[in-house]
Amino acid sequence: MALFQLKIVLKRCKDFSLCYWNPYWMLPSDVCGMNCFWEAAFRYSLKIQPVEKMHLAVVACGERLEETMTMLKSAIIFSMKPLQFHIFAEDQLHRSFKDRLILKEVDSLLYVDTDILFLRPVDDIWSLLKKFNSTQIAAMAPEHEEPRIGWYNRFARHPYYGKTGVNSGVMLMNMTRMRRKYFKNDMTTVRLQWGDILMPLLKKYKLNITWGDQDLLNIMFFHNPESLFVFPCHWNYRPDHCIYGSNCQEAEEEGIFILHGNRGVYHDDKQPAFRAVYEALRNCSFEDDNIRSLLKPLELELQKTVHTYCGKIYKIFIKQLAKSVRDRYARSPKEK
Repeated sequence: MALFQLKIVLKRCKDFSLCYWNPYWMLPSDVCGMNCFWEAAFRYSLKIQPVEKMHLAVVACGERLEETMTMLKSAIIFSMKPLQFHIFAEDQLHRSFKDRLILKEVDSLLYVDTDILFLRPVDDIWSLLKKFNSTQIAAMAPEHEEPRIGWYNRFARHPYYGKTGVNSGVMLMNMTRMRRKYFKNDMTTVRLQWGDILMPLLKKYKLNITWGDQDLLNIMFFHNPESLFVFPCHWNYRPDHCIYGSNCQEAEEEGIFILHGNRGVYHDDKQPAFRAVYEALRNCSFEDDNIRSLLKPLELELQKTVHTYCGKIYKIFIKQLAKSVRDRYARSPKEK
């Protein structure tokens, strides 16, 4: 997923807004950027004092419309504070990296890949911003917990963060700090700002990178490790955490907070536990009864996956989801 495509100014693209209650929208052909605020009227009272908005960004590329809609639905269902979505369609995001950061009015931002599912409120990962120390500008999870199956420490041909690198599929950012920071780098003794470092970094390492923006982020935070807050693996739980045996201890103890279905596992039969959760949320509507009745059929589907390593620990897939459903109905109507 091209994360830094979100930093491109798209002057020739139209803005397009949509509402959450129309699940069948299609992107017009001339729309490549959307800055949408889905104000869930049934959840928020206009009489309440203004509260902080949580900003969520995604690049929807290729045939990812349904996947993106499912991700957005999972964010809306359980979250409490207002959400503002910044959605960008990738097929027209080909402007030069010379353009400066967009979203200049946004202080903080949560970027996610389209294959993300929120199993607990966005509010919870958003609250991690308060845990940043004075030097930290972004937060990500490790790429691997187990170095023996790590990709970066075995195959990377460029610098990477920590022992096993970091995964950019879920990235929480303090945009104000990011815009102000001057980054150490291996191209010059002069520190460079975010908008000035990406293109030179890409030119230097373009023959050595495999995972695009994620590799560039690893290089940047290798040289600026003090700037990164690392959150545990259950905030970005991927097939690698269970296909060779369980290796995310936090998920074993507390359940999965955010599910990341990379490797296309939502759409094939290789990891049916991941697909079962995706299908359950994809088919779930915003009606209270449907959300309340989500869990039992899902658990029955997950029980059918115990022949796989991930399926053997299927309860971690519903532990936090069950809590989120309970908490949703424990809140007063005005909080929903």
